[in-house]
Amino acid sequence: MLNNKPNWPILVVAVGISLTACKILPTPSGDSGSAAFNPDKMVEEIWAAKVVPYLQQKAGPFAEVHALAKTDPASAGAKYGNPNKQANSPWTFAVRVEGKIIAANTASRAATMDIDVDGDGKADARVQIGPAMRGTALRDSLDFIQFNDFTNQIDFAQFGKAFNAYAVKAVLAKLPRDALEGRTAKVLGAYTLESGQDLPLVTPAEAEIGPKS
Repeated sequence: MLNNKPNWPILVVAVGISLTACKILPTPSGDSGSAAFNPDKMVEEIWAAKVVPYLQQKAGPFAEVHALAKTDPASAGAKYGNPNKQANSPWTFAVRVEGKIIAANTASRAATMDIDVDGDGKADARVQIGPAMRGTALRDSLDFIQFNDFTNQIDFAQFGKAFNAYAVKAVLAKLPRDALEGRTAKVLGAYTLESGQDLPLVTPAEAEIGPKS
């Protein structure tokens, strides 16, 4: 009963009003307040309708995006990312990565593949293929998702992790894992510009592994 859950209406107001336009809040049912915030269900409901179309429209070729990001992150963010990000947060960019897989680490749960996009034989981007995934790049690249839409930092963090979990379930779990080196790859995703990175770490929303090129 609602009388037994005094914080339940507050959570619905804080999350529901701000996110109604995005249609990512499930309709609470029953007498349990836990239904008011279900990040996995929220992501599932907007993935095909809003997330993938947004990234398809916003993303630029990796080489183009990364070149601008290194010289003028704010301009790259305005064009390829979320210009409404928190001021103290790093820039995150939507990208298309296409090229040859020159290295793959599939022994780790945090599996990755390194992709050469310009044909020089050297890796330009590292793509996460899970199941363990780092960061919140997918969430952070979306201009219709803001921290102030959430009740607290914990909910916002859980929402970011839910994007990774859904990408693994819906996209990455279907990818082949054997003999990836030399094969082609096409990825639509996002990465965060961070200092000290060996390679930009891209989190996919779409991914395709092709034959050896």
